[in-house]
Amino acid sequence: MFNICIGMLPLITTEEKLKERIKELSCLYTISSYISNCNFNDLDPTIQAIARSLQDAIRFPKDASVEILIDQNVFTAGKDPLNKVFILSAIKAFNVQIGSIKVGYSKAKYTANSFLNEEKQLLQKVAIEIGNLFERKQIIDNEVISKRQIERADRLTILGEITAGIAHELNTPLANILGYSELLKEQFLNNKAAISDLEKITNSAIYSREVVKKLMFFSCDMPQEMKLTNVTPIIKDAITLLKPNFTRKNIDCQLSISDKNIPLRVDAIQLTQVIFNIVMNAIYFSPENGIIVVTVKQDDKNIILDISDEGLGIETSKNDAIFNPFYSTKPVGEGSGLGLSVVHGIVRSHKGTIKHRPNSPKGTIFTISFPKN
Repeated sequence: MFNICIGMLPLITTEEKLKERIKELSCLYTISSYISNCNFNDLDPTIQAIARSLQDAIRFPKDASVEILIDQNVFTAGKDPLNKVFILSAIKAFNVQIGSIKVGYSKAKYTANSFLNEEKQLLQKVAIEIGNLFERKQIIDNEVISKRQIERADRLTILGEITAGIAHELNTPLANILGYSELLKEQFLNNKAAISDLEKITNSAIYSREVVKKLMFFSCDMPQEMKLTNVTPIIKDAITLLKPNFTRKNIDCQLSISDKNIPLRVDAIQLTQVIFNIVMNAIYFSPENGIIVVTVKQDDKNIILDISDEGLGIETSKNDAIFNPFYSTKPVGEGSGLGLSVVHGIVRSHKGTIKHRPNSPKGTIFTISFPKN
């Protein structure tokens, strides 16, 4: 007569081993089916189903707990005792650990020897299956992103060609409108109503001409004059020219430039355009008595401009759209939707980058980086 102590389990028979093996193979088949039919936009139900299948494949499923951890998301099945013995396997995608699988029993009833070697191998195989699943998801996600970038580049190329033609076609009639408006003013010097109407025509034509200039910038139809220049005075002058705009909303602009001499091969007019567009946007969205901070610094490789405001910030859903041409969050008539597109085009033509992130506690920070070489 044998006395069996707590934590000691009888030896497994050949027949039981065969049954356990069948359970493991069924588990792998079921998991493969889940993965084959999963929704890559929502993998949570699939991972949860895998956890339940794995519990059923363990030798003592009623006492087993399964925990699958992926990117701080936890999926569990079965009991989860406070003190337990367990086996663990890492989940990797492209040789980077993204999670783990843990199968455990209560320490009060089982020991580390309660797990079969086949169960440890099963755990490793399931971890590999889950890792392969997330590799496929990453590949699909990257393909979608690449496709969007290619489509956007194609649209911008076509749009650039269209806008270049539009800009040229509009220049001549706008020049005629402005010229004839000035001539008519001389004929109606004593007619205040007529002069007022002509002023409106002139202002509208000037506004339209500015839009045409932006179209030409956007379509890269204006030739660049790249020269090695000290950008410090260019940036200071641009901020100085915007002082009336700061005063109108009682906004404090804090300019910080790390060095008196910051050399960069740049088109000075286009750099001014970049500063104007971003700072004017910051002024528009800033509250009364707000603060705009412009910081310019350099390191061995780059010149970096940070422009921050205290506005409402940019909604996450609009992160990619703000650089699209003709996209604007301003009311109709208050923005052409070309400002940030022009900035994006100029920065890219200088081989630079432009990004934005939330300011703290509110607002937006635009970061522009120009390479020195």
